[in-house]
Amino acid sequence: MQLLIDFLPVVAFFVAYKLSDIYVATTVLIVAVILQSAVQWTRKGKLSAMHLTSAALVLVFGGLTLAIQDKVFIMWKPTVVNWLFACGFLASHHRAFGGRPLVERLMTTVGTEIDLSARQWRQLNLMWVGYFAAMGIANLLVFRNFDESTWVNFKLFGMLGMTLLFIAIQGFWIAARTRAGAPGE
Repeated sequence: MQLLIDFLPVVAFFVAYKLSDIYVATTVLIVAVILQSAVQWTRKGKLSAMHLTSAALVLVFGGLTLAIQDKVFIMWKPTVVNWLFACGFLASHHRAFGGRPLVERLMTTVGTEIDLSARQWRQLNLMWVGYFAAMGIANLLVFRNFDESTWVNFKLFGMLGMTLLFIAIQGFWIAARTRAGAPGE
């Protein structure tokens, strides 16, 4: 359910684009992210670091897109967000950043009981690093090599599809390790 809520601003962007143009869609995206942030703040009393990063970059890149009237800024945003997330997940392995993989911290704070060894948490975290890096590259390739309309379609359907596929693969990976009852293998 949270994944669908997270994608609502992208859906709003897509619908606005289909009804108007990239600049109206960017305005709608900015408004949707502000509303999404307000709802999250009201419900939870805080914003997650990932949400805050994404929202801030929507405001910066969306604002530049509107101020300069150059769509390239909003098209770069998914690449920058994904690469920043990849760097954050990778940095979380280091002692200076807590020494516990970010994916472990995120998954254990939502109340899930996943019994993985330290090595397996690091492996899972590195899968997320690869996922975010690949998503950034995919966005870059699409917006640099295809027309604006194709990029907008990819932003909604391609990225959502890739995210759902990755989550399913991750779920099978976790299930295979937790069912065996042998953390650390």
